[in-house]
Amino acid sequence: MALVVMTWFWGDKYSPHDVAKLAAGFKRHLRQPYRFVCATDDDSLSIPGVETTPIKDPGLTKQKGCFARLRLFDKVWQDDIGVEDRLANVDLDVVVTGETDLLFNRPDPFVVLKGANASNPCPFNGSLFMLRRGAHPELWDDFTLEAASKIPFYEFPDDQGWFWHKIPDASGWNVGSPSGVYAFQKPGWPADVGDRLPAGARMVVFPGWRSPSKFKHLPWIKEHWRV
Repeated sequence: MALVVMTWFWGDKYSPHDVAKLAAGFKRHLRQPYRFVCATDDDSLSIPGVETTPIKDPGLTKQKGCFARLRLFDKVWQDDIGVEDRLANVDLDVVVTGETDLLFNRPDPFVVLKGANASNPCPFNGSLFMLRRGAHPELWDDFTLEAASKIPFYEFPDDQGWFWHKIPDASGWNVGSPSGVYAFQKPGWPADVGDRLPAGARMVVFPGWRSPSKFKHLPWIKEHWRV
């Protein structure tokens, strides 16, 4: 059954060209059948090979913490967009740098990136996560902004903190060489790599203030972050 790769585009931090770059990265580096879907508030977004779906909860995009993404755990919403098996959520500023099939060929009901945060004590990072159809509906069913505000958080409540609260023993991709998923200049990033891409990298995520657009001078970003 086809994998659904999901990303989100709202506001003015990114552009449609960034959506196209992420989609192109998967086209180059994902061999199994998949669909690339972008949830967006931009009715005019039209990119070859990219399906679009409206953001179900636009009010949540006005809040810090990416809570709109929790709708991914709603079974009704999954049926509406045709999720058959696995749904992988990938941040728009992720750079796909190598073959990704091994990352997504996992049987776990939920998998999330682990170990990428430097200051935030939450062990999970929402740049990359994957769920099986119907897994952990409580992540949506139990969510309210009030409930999220009552659990431990770093600077502000967010979806990754909600994951930690609800599924503290979740499976994960550990950043660095074990998975090939690296967090740029964060824990797991090799100290001696310089301007080079770490060996064996499959994806590079950019948590926090960093984004590929700020490092376009690096050769590996020029090579991989493109249409």
